[in-house]
Amino acid sequence: MRVLFTVSSWPTQYAAMVPLGWALQAAGHEVRVLCAASQADAVGRSGLLPVPVLSAMEEVLRLRLQYHAEAVRGIWPYPWLPPHPLTGERLDRLDAFDAGRFAAETEPALAESAARGFDAAVSYAGDWRPQLVLHDPGSLEGLLVAKLSGVPSALCLWGPASPHDPEHMRIVPTDHSGSFPRYGLGTFGLGMIERVVDPSPGSLKVPVLAERLPVRYVPYNGSGAAPAWTARPPGRTRVCVTWSTALSTLCGPDSFLLPRIVAALEGLDCEVVLTATARDVAALGAVPDSVRVVEHLPLAALLPGCSAVLHHGGSGSALTALWAGVPQFIATFAAEQQIVGERLAGSGAALHVPGHLADEAAIRSGVERLIEDRAHRDAAARLRAEMAEAPTPAALATDLEALATGG
Repeated sequence: MRVLFTVSSWPTQYAAMVPLGWALQAAGHEVRVLCAASQADAVGRSGLLPVPVLSAMEEVLRLRLQYHAEAVRGIWPYPWLPPHPLTGERLDRLDAFDAGRFAAETEPALAESAARGFDAAVSYAGDWRPQLVLHDPGSLEGLLVAKLSGVPSALCLWGPASPHDPEHMRIVPTDHSGSFPRYGLGTFGLGMIERVVDPSPGSLKVPVLAERLPVRYVPYNGSGAAPAWTARPPGRTRVCVTWSTALSTLCGPDSFLLPRIVAALEGLDCEVVLTATARDVAALGAVPDSVRVVEHLPLAALLPGCSAVLHHGGSGSALTALWAGVPQFIATFAAEQQIVGERLAGSGAALHVPGHLADEAAIRSGVERLIEDRAHRDAAARLRAEMAEAPTPAALATDLEALATGG
């Protein structure tokens, strides 16, 4: 069977799909991943075969435009303005970015570029003839191809956020290219999505209006190495701190909380392991002796030995922490991350604080609560057990094969 994946231009948005790709390949199926040229190396490192033909709007620009629109509507929840959508520089006033001029002068070229990506996906599918199409929420090319090819498809969620969340938090882009009507399918709408692969525990109640296909979350946190010390039980309480590699780029410099987190945890009777990029590590400067700094350490190797984890609300961090049964402190700076934080806090497995309210006192007291209050550990353990009961990627691969072949 030939299975076509289409993915967005942000690697963490399709990371949750990678184990399903492995399972399909291990079952003997051919898998190809249509992606932007910027994602070819990341897809290849995951063990899947990239086909770099897509050209949709870069996710950084799409999200910055979304945040600016939130600020214009008065629903941007932070006391500072979002960054300039084009330059990423700090805005001192909203009209420093002319949204009307951007729409008139730049959006048409972006729409044309996206249309070429849709056309390339349609052309490739016409040649390769997939029997099943899977796509992440940011890549509508897969849905279009499946509709035109008459084969089943599914949208693969990357975490506890949904296309059916409030509009300003929605993770599915608009079809600015007009490709759906251009190919005779009418205006794109969420009702076109027939199936959703969901790796989140059902008790989180992620809203899905299509047929839900639950799958056990299997962490893929990149291709970094696991040091030998991660296999040994820690000598004392261990707390993990992990932060987005691009949050400052998306949300502005005020979202860089690592120095504040390190200061808040100094003197706490625990070992702090901070995993971050080289650039973020350099920006930290000197750190206390109690903080172990590592670069690009996959969370799946680190979290099983931890008593708590602090992060920004990214779905990969959140689901990997649930997979490990570790309670979470989540400080968020964007709408989708807010949804993740609120859903996990509602389950009892996490504490959620809007990023601008995460001062040193809130961070330290939150981590102390996660370590000392058994209720949070119990809630995390319940969700871990629930995730373990979901069908494995291998089982889902079998079900998808039956769907595609009529078996």
